[in-house]
Amino acid sequence: MANSTLAERYAFALTLIRDAGDLAHGYFRQRDSLTIKSKGAQDMASEADLNTELLIKERLATGFPEDAFFGEETGISTYAPGQGIWVVDPIDGTQPFISGLSSWCVSIAFVQDNELKFGMVYAPARDELFAGGVDFAATLNGRPVERHPGRSVREGICGVGYSPRVKPDEFLPMFGRLLHAGGMFYREGSGALTLCYVASGRLLGYIEPHINSYDCLGAIAVIRAAGLKTNDFLADDGLNKGNRVIAGNDAVYAALLEIYGG
Repeated sequence: MANSTLAERYAFALTLIRDAGDLAHGYFRQRDSLTIKSKGAQDMASEADLNTELLIKERLATGFPEDAFFGEETGISTYAPGQGIWVVDPIDGTQPFISGLSSWCVSIAFVQDNELKFGMVYAPARDELFAGGVDFAATLNGRPVERHPGRSVREGICGVGYSPRVKPDEFLPMFGRLLHAGGMFYREGSGALTLCYVASGRLLGYIEPHINSYDCLGAIAVIRAAGLKTNDFLADDGLNKGNRVIAGNDAVYAALLEIYGG
């Protein structure tokens, strides 16, 4: 790792994500004055999204100028093979954010050599910071997380993600298979936050046909640090194109993989 270590980046990001969350939370308290713009079906943004991302981007550029950056609002910088890259969603769950719900978060992940090194997700309105990665324990507000004891989809609740990028006719058969298998579903508008509930044992597993990298990599790092299993999200250029997400312990992962495939 050139110039700075992974541990230095991790410590820096833990402070940065709280600062970014505080900025976003300030906008949340004054959301009635925000200018809301639509980027597509069920895809909203405001100056809160952009300014929070710019805070993160500028701090990282100062602290680690050798690294690349990929943010939902400002896009991807010039990125060379082997270069470390920060993957950021300044507000995941913008629809809940502008609706006055607390189910939104800031997500930061770090990728090196096509390997997810660490990630963190901060939900300011709930004062919950999830973090973890390679050689970094999975934690919630600095304390180790506990895994869900369930071994089948019938023994807990699974997070289910959906976006209009997937046609309803493609999604509904998978959703039906989950229900027919005795599963129950949970969704509240933030993929990153819901995935962290898998990492912390609140949910049994997670399944989504397509999600963007900045919406999930921070949480996937925490899930893996907790000793749970996910698909190889970065395969097939998942960083740029997004990918499916399946997560859970070994038994639940296998069941969700079968449900996904039909």
